[in-house]
Amino acid sequence: MAKESLHKNTCIVIVGPTAAGKTSLAIELAKKYHTQIISADSRQCFKEISIGVAKPSVQQLSAVKHYFINSHSIQEEVNARVFESYALDAANEIFLQNDVAIMVGGTGLYINAFCNGIDEIPDIDPVIRTTINQSYKEKGLSWLQQQVKQHDELYYSTGELLNPQRLMRALEVKLSTGQSIRNYQTQKKTERDFNIIKVGLQLPKEELHRNIDHRVEEMMKEGLLSEVESMLPYKHLNALQTVGYREFFDYFDGRISLEEAVELVKKNTRHYAKRQVTWFKKDSSTNWFSTSDIKSLVFYLDASIQRTV
Repeated sequence: MAKESLHKNTCIVIVGPTAAGKTSLAIELAKKYHTQIISADSRQCFKEISIGVAKPSVQQLSAVKHYFINSHSIQEEVNARVFESYALDAANEIFLQNDVAIMVGGTGLYINAFCNGIDEIPDIDPVIRTTINQSYKEKGLSWLQQQVKQHDELYYSTGELLNPQRLMRALEVKLSTGQSIRNYQTQKKTERDFNIIKVGLQLPKEELHRNIDHRVEEMMKEGLLSEVESMLPYKHLNALQTVGYREFFDYFDGRISLEEAVELVKKNTRHYAKRQVTWFKKDSSTNWFSTSDIKSLVFYLDASIQRTV
């Protein structure tokens, strides 16, 4: 039987850069509110990969139920629209028994889709799409990055620069419509039938960089190289066009040394974290807290939930 609620249901959304401590915080909050977690990570949903995407540990996953972890295959197309539908269904399922749901992750586009809905992007000129695809095959990723930087600075400053599919998508939208894909992703706001409270985790840049370096080193100890090697037959798939895999694909192709690959993963992860912060800081509805002051964050959440009564 569904739980009777005296107030509107609430989804707590925890954002911030990679390696900031979001997963641990989400699990502690889920235990506190006796609820479950919806992951908003565009790679942790894939069952075939774990180490390189920093999935929660087996112990963490067994402590609290997580949605959108190990839910899809790398051979499936997963995008913001797929996530929006999946996450709304998950939230409704949680709300049958709990007044509070928790979402946590660093994929800003997915979180925006869940909170605000998705705008329809006009049809793309097929000639432009074909030309971009062919040019990318001939000239490579650096050419594609330069084109996006030249034509869509807004996406270049916030997007996934190591993901050719998303770069090509951004470029084709800009060249076809004259508008940045970001404009289509942020114009419409769909009102949800539950409250959304957004909190962000932040920590000093030096500490974040130390966390990232340590995480990559731990991933190597846990067997990241073997995981990447097992994915070599699938390296062309969009799901694997991401930091932590592409660098090692170059190593296995003999383009760089193992040491260079590891350092590139650290460097590219730092750059990705910076873009995450840039994206999330644009949202004025997010309240930011230091990782050293979680008590204030919890106090803020408790007070905010009480105000919905």
